[in-house]
This record gives sequence, structure tokens and C-alpha cells, in this order.
Amino acid sequence: MPNIKSAKKRVLTSARKCNENTLVDSRMKNSIKKLERTIKEGNKEESEKVLNVTLRNIDKAENIGLIHKKNAARKKSRLTKSVNALK
Repeated sequence: MPNIKSAKKRVLTSARKCNENTLVDSRMKNSIKKLERTIKEGNKEESEKVLNVTLRNIDKAENIGLIHKKNAARKKSRLTKSVNALK
């Protein structure tokens, strides 16, 4: 446990950021899984709704630095392509 005041603050800050990052990361991954399930079912309308939420979650993860911008672009492109392939 740190003794210096600024180090104590840093421990609290890093714990708070860790919780936020975990929340955003799990939200992103869960929405991707949900989208993949709806695509597998073949439900186009539901997939388009879930796609919007998923893209928003991926953008959020990218903006806070959780994933690289090219990784986010690749995920969004692949998911959008698979939704557009539905008939």
C-alpha cells in the first residue's frame, strides 16, 4: 500500500478506470455475440437494430483506447458486411 498521498490517489483512479474498461469491454463483446446470434438466426430486422448498438459499443471502446482504431474498423466492417449479406 502506498504511503504518498498522490500514489494513494493513483491507486483509486486506476481501480476506477479498470472497472470502467472492464464494463465497456464486456458490453462490446456481449453485443458482438448477440449480433452474431441474430445473424445466425437469419433475422434481418433484429440484426440491423442490434448492429447499431454494437457499432456504438465498438466506437466507445475505441474512443477510450481499449482497442486500436484499425481493430475497431475491421470489426465494424465485418459485422456490417455479414448483416448486409442477410436476405
